[in-house]
Amino acid sequence: MKKITFYLMMMVLSLSAFPTTILAAEKVPVTVTNTTKEVPAEVKVLLNRLDEIKAMDKSSLNSSEKKQLRKEVRAIKSELRSTGNGVYFSVGAIIIIILLLILLL
Repeated sequence: MKKITFYLMMMVLSLSAFPTTILAAEKVPVTVTNTTKEVPAEVKVLLNRLDEIKAMDKSSLNSSEKKQLRKEVRAIKSELRSTGNGVYFSVGAIIIIILLLILLL
């Protein structure tokens, strides 16, 4: 008698759990439009200068001029990195945040 009730309960439970394919509906494809941010004028100037340096024929330059160009490229790249509006977290800060979340929750 116990086996019959066990099998009956298992059958009811297995039939009550609907497969996900029955509930799956065909999704309408959503078109995503990328909104491009306005690039500030000074950033455009720096990017244009980098493109000019890349397009230059450096074979006719002497070593001091090449060195000067490399310094200029490094300065421009560091300035472009500093104008980025990103928020950066260090690994230590992320660990502290996770620990605080664990303790508070």
